Amino acid sequence: MRLFQPGLPVLNRTRRVVQHPAAQESAVLLYFSLLTIWMTYPLVSHMATSVVGETGDNIYFIFLIRWFQKAWFELGISPFFHPWLNYPEGWNLASTDTALASTLPGLLVSMLSANPTLGYNTAMLLTFVLAGWAMYTWVKHLTGSKLAGMLAGTIYAFLPYRMAHYLVGHLNLSGVAWFPLYFMGVYDLLRSEKFAWKSALLAAVMLGLIAFTAMYYLYFTLLISALFLAGYLLLVDRAPLRRVAFWKGALLLGLVALPLVYAGVQPFISLQNQGGIASRDIEYANRFAASPTDFILPFSRHFLWAKWIGAHFDRSLWIEVNLYPGIVAILLGIIALVRRKESGHKGLVVLALIIALTGFILALGPYLHWNNNVINVQLPDFLEKTLHRPSARIPLPGYLLFKYLPFYDKMRAISRVGFFTLIFTTMTAGIGVAWLFRRMGGRKRAGLAIVLIALILFDFMPGKFQQFTRIDARPVDYWLAKQPGQGAVVQFPFSQAGDQELVYDTLIHGKPYIGGFFSANQPPQFTAIEKELLHFPSYEGMQILQELGVQYVLVDISAYPDFASVDGKIQELGMKPLVRLDGQQVYELFPRAKDLD
Repeated sequence: MRLFQPGLPVLNRTRRVVQHPAAQESAVLLYFSLLTIWMTYPLVSHMATSVVGETGDNIYFIFLIRWFQKAWFELGISPFFHPWLNYPEGWNLASTDTALASTLPGLLVSMLSANPTLGYNTAMLLTFVLAGWAMYTWVKHLTGSKLAGMLAGTIYAFLPYRMAHYLVGHLNLSGVAWFPLYFMGVYDLLRSEKFAWKSALLAAVMLGLIAFTAMYYLYFTLLISALFLAGYLLLVDRAPLRRVAFWKGALLLGLVALPLVYAGVQPFISLQNQGGIASRDIEYANRFAASPTDFILPFSRHFLWAKWIGAHFDRSLWIEVNLYPGIVAILLGIIALVRRKESGHKGLVVLALIIALTGFILALGPYLHWNNNVINVQLPDFLEKTLHRPSARIPLPGYLLFKYLPFYDKMRAISRVGFFTLIFTTMTAGIGVAWLFRRMGGRKRAGLAIVLIALILFDFMPGKFQQFTRIDARPVDYWLAKQPGQGAVVQFPFSQAGDQELVYDTLIHGKPYIGGFFSANQPPQFTAIEKELLHFPSYEGMQILQELGVQYVLVDISAYPDFASVDGKIQELGMKPLVRLDGQQVYELFPRAKDLD
């Protein structure tokens, strides 16, 4: 009897199993999905009802998901302008951020589940998965190593910068998957000797998605792209300038990207034309600048180091300045730099170092900081007499950009440009570990990968998430939803009018609202009425409310130590008390003011 017959497959224990590419990619996505669940646990058990931590910007993005759904599919209007917030003037959402690219997955989930909270949590967790997969794709494309890609993707997905913005609900700033794919497309376009239309399209679409994610990101991406392009042509290779294929690709990139970017920035252009985007002064920029320590200190919410870091360093701006790339990324990046010739990416590694240093320097703001304080240097006697001051700050390149580069002074948190340091450090780390992997056998390679991934997760691991806040409106908002008429609602004290929670509550009561979440860019109407309404109750304030079409006046009783006196003044103005629910007193404002003379 013959053991093997011709035409039949030979079963061999050493035979290599070839996986389908789709199966490989699915496995990678599953890997990042499981890590995301673990790094954010136990959010997975609160997805439909709550957000991690307290309510803040997270509830604004829950509102945004539901508003996009309502504007598009129920009202048939542009979602970027809300006619019933900041009523009757309306509200351009560009005064904060439209964040369409990050919210779209949440919109789809919200439509299917009728639950915007579930939509928000799903969209937020998806940012981790997509970020990891995008960096994996770039590094695998550069090095040919899937394992190096997975390691770089692990770093990128769970950077302390990302974990910090996750904890406070910044869904817009969490949408970072587009950057690796954008720079992958641009780099391939520069290197290709043929018409690289796929690379051009990839870069164009990713740039469009960046524009639909956050204006900070688009502005800084264009700035860094100019540096990337100039650095490549000056330091790596000038040949693209002589290739027709490059110019065709660049033209295609521009033609596709331009309408996408314009669509993303159009609400901001409209707001700027109305004077709605505030410029910042130097002192404001200094308050939101980073210190060199912010790039070397571990995560401020690390499960092991958090208390020590808080005791020895000023981390009051921890949300914005967690710019630590991780010890593994730093060490692997050094290996890539030292072995840049052998890696096959000498030019890219040098270019990445330049961009990483640029992001680092610009994130430090107009003047040099240390531990969240601007450094003042004691001047020698001759300079003290010349400058007529005993000390001086140390100016940085960001000072010149702040003074002379258009729109640079409109970037509120300048430290965010430091994220580009993290992008290129992570990519360089992928090149470095790929160099290591090529010198090892299969088992050693797998063992090293497991050890490095474990170190990365240990380095970035936050403390246990113990606080979750259930998302729901107040009893008074459900009561308002049942009341007749479409008169506007106003909340007092007026200092609460910009709270994100109250913006979310408008989804429940469905009535026009005088306030809105304006962040640092307040619309003209709100600016005009704020000063007077902060002193409400007053006759002048009541007249303003009548002109704005207010019907229901809500007063937070706990905010007034002598509420009986306040209640008396409000009723003297002719407002009728209607109901008191869970600490909110509701009054009805009559169409005409009571004559008090």
